[in-house]
Amino acid sequence: MSRKPEPKGRAARLARLLPAGRARAARTPFVLLVVVLLGGGLIGLLVLNSALSEGSFELADLQKQTKNLTDQEQALQRDIDAFSAPDALQRRARELGMVPGGDPAFLGPDGTVKGVPGAAPEPAALTVPAPPGAMTPAGALSAVPPTPTAPSPPQGTPTAPALPAPPPTPQPIPTPTTPGR
Repeated sequence: MSRKPEPKGRAARLARLLPAGRARAARTPFVLLVVVLLGGGLIGLLVLNSALSEGSFELADLQKQTKNLTDQEQALQRDIDAFSAPDALQRRARELGMVPGGDPAFLGPDGTVKGVPGAAPEPAALTVPAPPGAMTPAGALSAVPPTPTAPSPPQGTPTAPALPAPPPTPQPIPTPTTPGR
């Protein structure tokens, strides 16, 4: 058995300051600390990776929902555009019994009437009236509006001839101006 030679002099004094038996015992807590830190780091990475993958699934679901809502919005916008087209508005107005307006008249700032106002034309009958004596289903409404009749004067009273209305005088329509130009 070979023994290590004992240090002499200054080396011996330094060797006495260092404990000889605790060298192996001091390494054990350090190794355990390193193992615990590495294990904690790996567990932390696993938790972080799981959270990121969960977030990516949620992001994919939200993107799918956004795409569906965008498609729905575009379909609704197409419907709005179709319903607000001039021919669709005109058809719907006729279905509701509306008629185009007559010629407009404008009032000037001094109270004068500019333009010739005109009455709206009479609405055309929506359906052909049933012949007299024809049976209609109970509770059915006729699409033909009743025509108003003027009350007839009693028998034997003279009626005055209707005076013709004076022809309207055409007024020039003012062109709009923009202030400051």
